[in-house]
Amino acid sequence: MSTGVIILIVIAVVVVIGAIALALRTRGGARGGRGLKRRFGPEYERAVARHDGDTKAAEHELAQLVERHGGLKERALEPADAERFEARWAAAQEHFVDAPHEAVTEAERLLAEVAGARGYPDGDRYEERVEALAVHHAPHVQGYRHLHHVARNGSGTSRTAGASGTSSTEEMREALLEARALFEELVGGSRSRRTSERTHAGRS
Repeated sequence: MSTGVIILIVIAVVVVIGAIALALRTRGGARGGRGLKRRFGPEYERAVARHDGDTKAAEHELAQLVERHGGLKERALEPADAERFEARWAAAQEHFVDAPHEAVTEAERLLAEVAGARGYPDGDRYEERVEALAVHHAPHVQGYRHLHHVARNGSGTSRTAGASGTSSTEEMREALLEARALFEELVGGSRSRRTSERTHAGRS
């Protein structure tokens, strides 16, 4: 076999290997994108919108969130703590009729406490906490953002929009309802996990 033929064969092999590697990388990226979309749901769409439709940039951002917070292990709540949190949330909802802004402020504070008790970043680390919650509770984290916003922006007293920079009573009500889904998932999820652990321990 001549040297020229050998060179052509080597070139052909290199080209084929390169094509296979490219195809595998492309399929892997597509699977990664679909996986992120399934995991983040509405958060995926928000990320794409933040990046003006650039899905690669959005997926890179979300992949970084998973890398930073994906390993977080949620702690289970003690039953007494779960009941105490639920009682405080119920009280905040009842208080809403007379003092809506105070009620949403208490609910926002309480949600941060529950998240901290479950092992999420606590204290003043709001942005970090939201990132971690987006990784593990993506369907409901927007409700927490909304609640945080209205708790920090004025105290509208009517059911119409208030002055610039304030939140209307209706918006605060909607935010409280949205955030309740995350609250119930954090408290209820902890109870489900504890029940499962007890059942497993009883069988072993």
